[in-house]
Amino acid sequence: MVAVVEDARRLVPRTDAVLADPRLAAAELRLGRPLVREAVHRAQQRARDGQIRPDEVAAAAVTGLPRLAASLTPMVNATGVLLHTNLGRAPLSAAAREALSAAAGCTDLEFDLATGARGRRGAAMLAALARAVPDAQAVHVVNNNAAALVLAATALAAGREIIVSRGELIEIGDGFRLPELLESTGAKIREVGSTNRTSGADYAAAIGPRTGFVLKVHPSNYRIDGFTASAGIDELAGLGVPVVGDIGSGLLSPHPALPDEPDAATWLRAGAALVTASGDKLLGGPQAGLLLGRADLVRQLARHPLARALRVDKLTVAALEATLAGPPAPVLQALSVDAGLLATRAQRLAAVLAAAGVDAIAVDSTAAVGGGGAPGVALPSAAVSLPDSLAGPLRNSEEVRAGQRPAVAGRVTDGRLLLDLYAVAAADDETLAAAVLAVAGRAG
Repeated sequence: MVAVVEDARRLVPRTDAVLADPRLAAAELRLGRPLVREAVHRAQQRARDGQIRPDEVAAAAVTGLPRLAASLTPMVNATGVLLHTNLGRAPLSAAAREALSAAAGCTDLEFDLATGARGRRGAAMLAALARAVPDAQAVHVVNNNAAALVLAATALAAGREIIVSRGELIEIGDGFRLPELLESTGAKIREVGSTNRTSGADYAAAIGPRTGFVLKVHPSNYRIDGFTASAGIDELAGLGVPVVGDIGSGLLSPHPALPDEPDAATWLRAGAALVTASGDKLLGGPQAGLLLGRADLVRQLARHPLARALRVDKLTVAALEATLAGPPAPVLQALSVDAGLLATRAQRLAAVLAAAGVDAIAVDSTAAVGGGGAPGVALPSAAVSLPDSLAGPLRNSEEVRAGQRPAVAGRVTDGRLLLDLYAVAAADDETLAAAVLAVAGRAG
């Protein structure tokens, strides 16, 4: 018996012989040799383990090739969290994706086509941002909102004090704390007020010759209720020092679905000298940090040496401009969706799945903005309820690993897997149904 196994192993083709297969040779041009070789090694091991015949190694290697040279896996966000940080936050619009593709090669990022001389980097992107926020005298863009705050603190308050309420010294995901970020720039934090109550008088009493600016932070991932008080931008703007407002979520103007969420336009009109925001949250664009406000301050920040280290690349420039100038991004479309339409979609999906023998029912659901936006706001939604045993296979099946379909992430509640449709485009319903049918068929 041992001799037979050893003979079978000797029949497994050598790596160089398998790589010579025309299908794998063509894949090597697209994916590179290391990834193709890994697929061959996995197929060879399957043959050694007796899972496939030695003459099936090349075909198995072809089947096991990744779809792309990058390892990121496309996903359908059925969690009910619109801006899921672990899933990459905002999905880009079709216009932004097309812009990314166009910018992938050589482009006129800093080149004036008319004169042949050097041009201003991202001029059209900045113009689009300025049009979107007309209350800002000037705008600038860096690589994320933390970078925007670092640049502001370094340029305006290094060696000086930043006055901030104790109730706004936030911590966000992965242990990231605002005070530590600001102090890393050489600025000193001057805390005022208490956790739940800070008045304008508290800020006024702290202002002195060492004050760089007053920082107003939207506590975007938590909410304090009860005996509370805080000073608004309009009150702080009258204290005689610049007010920097971090709205975080990237909402540029008021939205009816989120009436209590701060937005850049409102804070600027109230007197903020500078507003910082994220590009990949409620704006619905790529990761970026937006700096909006007084022309003299924005100019000072843009010309600071640190600005070079924090600047965005050509792909962000392209995607952000397309997000601002193009049609509404998927995030904004989701915020405007009718809950009744979501219920109809859930019922239709559940009926298709139930007809195929899947334990699926349509249920009401509640979604959330996520991504540090609109804490505590419940968004009416609808979901398809499934056995929780399907959660793992939907995330990580053989088809997902082979790039044949996207992974699906839902949420498990009370022993059931809910596929919430709030953040799922209607065009993805068929993909969602096919994924469930595939994994449920194997489970059955």
